[in-house]
Amino acid sequence: MPVDSSLTGTVAALVAELATDADLVDDVVASARANFPEVARLPWAESRRHVAALLAAGFTAFARALAEGDFGPDLDFSEARRFGAERAALGVPVAGLLAGVHGGRSRLLEIAINRGREADIPYDELLQALLKLDKYGTDLERHVMDGYREAERDLNRDDRTARIRVLRRLLLDDDGGPTAPEEDPARFGLHDGGTYHCVLSDVADPTRVRALEQAFARCGGVLAPVGGRLSGLTPRLPGSRALDPGVLVVTTPPVTLDQARAAYKLGRTALHAARSRESTGVCDVVELAGETALAAQPMLAAFLSEGLLGALSPADDFHRELVGTALAYLDHGQRLDLTAGSLHLHPNTVRYRLRRLQDLTGFGTPAEGLPVLETVRWWWALSTWSHHPADPNA
Repeated sequence: MPVDSSLTGTVAALVAELATDADLVDDVVASARANFPEVARLPWAESRRHVAALLAAGFTAFARALAEGDFGPDLDFSEARRFGAERAALGVPVAGLLAGVHGGRSRLLEIAINRGREADIPYDELLQALLKLDKYGTDLERHVMDGYREAERDLNRDDRTARIRVLRRLLLDDDGGPTAPEEDPARFGLHDGGTYHCVLSDVADPTRVRALEQAFARCGGVLAPVGGRLSGLTPRLPGSRALDPGVLVVTTPPVTLDQARAAYKLGRTALHAARSRESTGVCDVVELAGETALAAQPMLAAFLSEGLLGALSPADDFHRELVGTALAYLDHGQRLDLTAGSLHLHPNTVRYRLRRLQDLTGFGTPAEGLPVLETVRWWWALSTWSHHPADPNA
């Protein structure tokens, strides 16, 4: 179906503005959580991740259709289907998925209307644009659900629903959701007298989810989506050859069933820390102890970053070079030679940058070194600062 050129320009401008709006995802999430209890029961971060993925998929396909000038039956909805399949793999209930999609779609149209009026788009053009956007939203929703149902059929070949129920009972606090039939943990080999590794992964691809569930099942483990993440308990860990090395899996040392809930909370924080350092493979929380402890205090991290590095600007490339050099220096035992080698710089260049950083922030010099606690404070502040976007509007 060819698209009117004037309409294409109107919609393109509107979609381009929405796609680059940093606050749009938060706005849509807040609206969906306020109006749909199924969405509100998910943690904020999980809701936001789901909405961000859906909006990204929608904007990508819609922009492609505009560029090609065709909204016909061959329009690419592969990203929307993938989004639906991943929600099924993560155990997002279909009611929650539909509520989130409906809520996001309604709020997006409301925002589009307001933006169109602010831009003084003529009423007739705005109406045509919104009708096109709404029809596209209907098609997008249908493909999301098609992807969800197809993946759900492939995943639910066994007692996955029962596994989800027993793990929610063991790992989650009461979330105020509807009461589900209780499952006996012993049915899955989980006994009060036993000890089990708590396992979490951020994998979302349905094929990889299935492979991970099966790998742990062969070890007597029970894995299923819990709280938007593949999680579970296992008496032993699979060998490294049994797992995809590109998938991140965080594990705890063995715990009893009455400790499982606390281990799960720790594992979620450790998973966030492991993802921040771009780890893959199996990571024990013991290996992530420092990063996990720091990740549990985001407000303190912000205070440190602002207090110690307030003189630096994330938009200044030289300041970013100083911070990167200081982080490498701390990561290499405060040794100039190792730092210079890792950065492919001359030691004098490293020494100069550290002195410039000291001039700006008071960071310790190579000659003085830093004691352990000071090293922790500076590493934490530098690492937090380094994650600030260079563009404040990004």
